[in-house]
Amino acid sequence: MADVDDRGSAGGEEEGKDLWSSILSDVSSSASRKLPSNKAIVLLGNDGSGKTTLISKLRGKEDEISKGHGLEYTYLDVHDEERDDSTRLGVWILDGDPLHKGLLQFAITPKSITNTLIVQVVDISRPWTIMESLHSWTEVLREHIHSLKLPPKELNEMEERIVQQFQEYAEPDETTEDRRRSGIKDEDKVLLPLDENVLTDNLGLPMVVVVTKTDCMSALEKDRDYREEHFDFIQQHIRRHCLKYGATLFYTSVKENKNCTLLHRYLVHQIYGLPFNSPALVVDKDSVFIPAGWDSVKKINILSEHLKNIQADDAFDDHIVKPQLRKPIQDKEVTAEDEQTFLAKQQQLLQKMPATVSSGIARPQPDISKPRAPASPSGRITSDRRPSGGAISASPRGAKVEGGKPGAGAGTSEGVLANFFNSLLNKKSGTGAAMGRGGTAVRSDAAAELDRMNRAKKMVSPGNAANDTTESS
Repeated sequence: MADVDDRGSAGGEEEGKDLWSSILSDVSSSASRKLPSNKAIVLLGNDGSGKTTLISKLRGKEDEISKGHGLEYTYLDVHDEERDDSTRLGVWILDGDPLHKGLLQFAITPKSITNTLIVQVVDISRPWTIMESLHSWTEVLREHIHSLKLPPKELNEMEERIVQQFQEYAEPDETTEDRRRSGIKDEDKVLLPLDENVLTDNLGLPMVVVVTKTDCMSALEKDRDYREEHFDFIQQHIRRHCLKYGATLFYTSVKENKNCTLLHRYLVHQIYGLPFNSPALVVDKDSVFIPAGWDSVKKINILSEHLKNIQADDAFDDHIVKPQLRKPIQDKEVTAEDEQTFLAKQQQLLQKMPATVSSGIARPQPDISKPRAPASPSGRITSDRRPSGGAISASPRGAKVEGGKPGAGAGTSEGVLANFFNSLLNKKSGTGAAMGRGGTAVRSDAAAELDRMNRAKKMVSPGNAANDTTESS
């Protein structure tokens, strides 16, 4: 009986161990199937290229855009429907100023580099900055990777993963299920060698180039006279860059929601291996999608067939030229001149002005620069100027010009008229007061002068005195 009890207890212990081992194996297998939480993407690009706006769109929270400085951190929610599991994908956004490139040490570390994907963002609303931005930020990334001083073995493994990813790309219709039905196993797949122009500069990190603001292409056509061949020329250069580094290419527009959802699905596919069956898109110029492994030099050369006035081998800056900005006009500083100098200039201008009309009497402005006319022996001032027309008769109410009358003593009338105007010009006092009183003093002087003119006419021509008196009244 003892032997039977011992056997029973031993059998129970073995069953208990098997139960615990099965539970542990299930837990470990389920843990291995969970989405890892140590994955991250790093966004690089110039200021104004739309990095923060793009991530806000992918998060589904466009109204909560908060732009930071230096190095921003946020996350994307990731959900696996098949496993019913969720996690967060970390997102690092580096400032567009190259002075902040040293902050990459917090985003890409020797421990996290194998779990990092690089996204380079360029802005097609400023197409002349695209290639310069791609080259400069690629060099920043290269310098940082070298600064980590990774072991050569680890670097080689990273580069081999990128090559293998490029070689294993298959069209979406060639799914895993189709390959299984055909009897082809994953280990039996034959990986073809890469072309000589593919992955010539392998950094060991998966990369995605995102061209933002494709809705601005119409504005470039209208304002900058861009044509279809310009956009094909730009795409050709970008695809050559992507082929060199093994990068994926996306054309997106947050404003028109083009390729944003597709980009989110592709990032999740690249990082977590979730299903993705979308084919390459090359028909629409504003929603291009070229996954890593699909493109080739032959496919890129197809764009050259649409180039008419542009050669495919021309330099990028030869046709995509930065517009010249006009320098703002700087206002010159104006210094106010001295008050007395200003008044002296105004006096000279007033002296050169023509005759003015005051209180109904026409009188010329005095010209103090000319010498006064000499006085006649009788004490009156004479003038050599002679009017070409007839005589002018003045009245207290205004000046009236009449035609000359024969036999009216033209010579004497001219002298009297000159005396009249000279007497007005040589008044030493009462001018300002006359103007202030509305011209009353001027009219009285005019009446007195009129009487003198009448007496002079009577002395010269007694026969016409009656007519002159009647006209003056």
